[in-house]
Amino acid sequence: MSYRRGKWLKASARDSSGDTPSSSPSCGGIFDLDSKRATLRQLEERMAAPDFWNDQEKVQAVVQQIKALRGWVEPFDSIEARVRSAIELDEMLSVEPDEGLSAEVEREADALGDEIEAYRLRSLLSGPDDFRDAQLEISAGAGGTEAQDWAQMIMRMYTRWAERKGYTVEILDLSDGEEAGIKGAVLEIKGLYAYGFLKAEAGVHRLVRISPFDAQARRHTSFASAFVYPVVDNEINIEVRDEDIRMDVFRASGAGGQHVNKTSSAVRLTHIPSGIVTSSQAERSQHKNKATAMKMLKNRLYQLEADKQAKKKAELDATKSDVSFGSQIRSYVFQPYTMVNDHRTELKIPDVQRVMDGDIDPFIEAYLTQLGSNGSGGGTAAA
Repeated sequence: MSYRRGKWLKASARDSSGDTPSSSPSCGGIFDLDSKRATLRQLEERMAAPDFWNDQEKVQAVVQQIKALRGWVEPFDSIEARVRSAIELDEMLSVEPDEGLSAEVEREADALGDEIEAYRLRSLLSGPDDFRDAQLEISAGAGGTEAQDWAQMIMRMYTRWAERKGYTVEILDLSDGEEAGIKGAVLEIKGLYAYGFLKAEAGVHRLVRISPFDAQARRHTSFASAFVYPVVDNEINIEVRDEDIRMDVFRASGAGGQHVNKTSSAVRLTHIPSGIVTSSQAERSQHKNKATAMKMLKNRLYQLEADKQAKKKAELDATKSDVSFGSQIRSYVFQPYTMVNDHRTELKIPDVQRVMDGDIDPFIEAYLTQLGSNGSGGGTAAA
């Protein structure tokens, strides 16, 4: 997508009256900003009614909807204002050239191109939970130290991706490997549409490389899995009865010597009806670890119900792509050549280091585009 100077004069922008011409991307299509603006105005009018705040259940639903709509409208308005300003500068430069100002317009064109592309990518997200924060669980597969090192590399990749997106990352649980790497980790990635993007990453990731842990420098294949859940906000009521929970406490793992945890502050919760187990040992406080483990449990119970609904839908939709929990989605080859290959979309990127540094958006976009073309509507991927 090119947004160079030659494109500016062809761009659609609002006139001074604030009306949107029919050629504007806010009309219809994948953005449909006019419809979103109308819905937003209606909801804001409802909030202004005197009796609006009496029903807290409805209040939370409306507030969440307003938040999601503003997440579409406000970035679009910001981009459109900058496009309009750049067009005006370009018109001035056509009459009175200025080398410094011209370079500034070029820089703004490049920056806007990236933002417009990011906004377009968001348009592929339409699932009911896509706007939420994400809980990402990473687990090492069979293979001992080699697999545990790969799991840590995967965790770094997603952390770097989140930082590129301006998201924040919180480690909810971390289990170190015996010699190197990690056995597993649970991260909470906070940012608008974090779950919508990361649902594309659910599955098994395969590594092929010459192992640094093999004295004979042989090539090894390792696996790590990524499971993705939407983070459930407080306004969603998920009932977890005390009698359905078994809590175990244990000493948190960590560095030895004077730093070893001498109290049983780590918490493991088992939800007896579903068999779901969550644990947290990130905090020194048992109370805080229990609260974190309970939050993780509610996220998974929510996703469990969402998966049941998705399964029912899949039975009626034979063309829906299979992104099941245990599917191998991608291979990362370090030797004898470098290549990252997504097996669902067949997108290949030869710069493996770029991908490991968090540049995974091309894979996410290819997956979401394919998901949309299959008519799934961007719903929840199986985690």
